[in-house]
Amino acid sequence: MTSVAIKGWCPSAHRPMHSGDGLVARIRPRGGRLSSAQAVAIADLAERYGNRLIDLTGRANLQIRGLCAEAHAPLLATLAQFGLIDADAEIESQRNMLVTPFWTDGDDTQWLAVQLERALSVGCLGLPAKFGFAVDCGDERVLAPNSADVRIERSADGGLMLRADGCPAGHPVARQQAVPAALSLAKWFLASGGASGGRGRMAAHIGNGARPPHMLVGASPASAATPPRPGLCSEGALVGLAFGQLLSTTLRFLAERAAGLRMTPWRMIFAEGLSEMPEHDGIVSDADDPLLRVSACTGAPSCQATHAETRTLAAALAPHMPAQAHLHISGCTKGCAHPGAAAVTLVANVDGFDLICDGSTRDAPARRGLTRAQILADPRALLGIG
Repeated sequence: MTSVAIKGWCPSAHRPMHSGDGLVARIRPRGGRLSSAQAVAIADLAERYGNRLIDLTGRANLQIRGLCAEAHAPLLATLAQFGLIDADAEIESQRNMLVTPFWTDGDDTQWLAVQLERALSVGCLGLPAKFGFAVDCGDERVLAPNSADVRIERSADGGLMLRADGCPAGHPVARQQAVPAALSLAKWFLASGGASGGRGRMAAHIGNGARPPHMLVGASPASAATPPRPGLCSEGALVGLAFGQLLSTTLRFLAERAAGLRMTPWRMIFAEGLSEMPEHDGIVSDADDPLLRVSACTGAPSCQATHAETRTLAAALAPHMPAQAHLHISGCTKGCAHPGAAAVTLVANVDGFDLICDGSTRDAPARRGLTRAQILADPRALLGIG
């Protein structure tokens, strides 16, 4: 039997995490993309060894849920067969990347992603587990709201640039220089004291007065795109997933119809080559679907840290949310489903739900100890969304 190591609350394939429904193993698709065969293999693994539930995380990774310890070794063997894991857990922890899904063949995106992944796989830099890179070099920056510490982006004048998160400007780079420069910036972060005790983020380091070389003047980044929504585009279909979770049958359905699947950090999957929006259980194809206005973590009983069931409540409240507002329901103060601020945040604890307006789970609540019945009795008035 393979020894299963548990570290913190961020799982990986080599180091799955215990949860209320068994072990959770996280898979990091290379370049943010799965071939159809890889996606079908993951669906098969979820059915053979898990409980058929698959999460799409805010880091554009997939998680197979409901695993038992005895399943870990055959799971790793199959993932290795399909090129879906790294040689060891240490390398896996460093390959923390977001890649824009809106790339076309021949542009810089996939080439840069491949080069960066190769570089991160050669020796361990010792970066904190949550320290990440973004390859976001389309005409508009679609990953601007998403967490990343070192960003390869398109500048306002159309060239490539490197930017430290927290810096308004970046440094122009040639295509061949982008990845070495990104690694140099990560090494500067470590050398200048950005990490302590295995933790640390670039924006906080910059906010504390650290100044990376060549990063504060130079290139201005291209404009940020409006938040993506489900719909068709020239390369395929962007489909939403209710609460970022899908059944293995839904993943197989998409894999068998698309040329490939690109993961996103928005709880959506980009299905390559589709000319019509797919319809299947769990897929959100309507850009105006109220479910897109709510975020909710796994909740009870699937998570050991939670104090309440979350997703049934979120689905009941979703139709009451205005089109431009967002509701976040968290089973504990970690805020896994939506780390940032939301118009309304409900945080479960032993006394009920705390209500936070225009903030995150870390902010002071406006009301405490609300029951589910109180929330559902008059949600618009209670949540201030009338």
